[in-house]
Amino acid sequence: MEFDPLSSDRLPFHDPDDAEQGRFGGTAPSRDAQRRHLQRVPLFSGFNEDDLRRVAELSRIVEAPVGTVITQIGDAGESFFVIIDGTAGVRTPVGPGSELHPGDFFGEMSLLDGEPRSATIVATTDLRLLVVDRSHFWRLLNETPELMRRILTILSRRVRRLEQTVDAILHGSNPA
Repeated sequence: MEFDPLSSDRLPFHDPDDAEQGRFGGTAPSRDAQRRHLQRVPLFSGFNEDDLRRVAELSRIVEAPVGTVITQIGDAGESFFVIIDGTAGVRTPVGPGSELHPGDFFGEMSLLDGEPRSATIVATTDLRLLVVDRSHFWRLLNETPELMRRILTILSRRVRRLEQTVDAILHGSNPA
């Protein structure tokens, strides 16, 4: 199943505000419910109300059922994703990667450098995702400098882990 970020299909995550929205024909959580979801994500921990409001205004929350391909290696990157609920598997050209959990993000590399997706991400459970489209990504980073710092820090850690893995492979030891 391919991911359609514009789909109005909803999954049962049992958020009372989301249930209210569903009963009244809404297809997305209220901004208040969206901010509450954001507060649970470590990437946004400690953000003040203004920053959370900016993130909520420039993003949307979508839901994807288990088995949905969220990104595909080689495709153009059009969105940045943060997992709010659920887990996803990662496949790269060199094999499976680690599992992604709430608070983990992906899709930023294609938006930062314009290159195609470097990994396939597949929902291993039902997912609730925060999605920021390309058209809002740089604005979001410019308007929330703390988010930019956090993303850069995490990217740096990913590069260091990759360097350690490559070093271990080249020198025949087991990566930590």
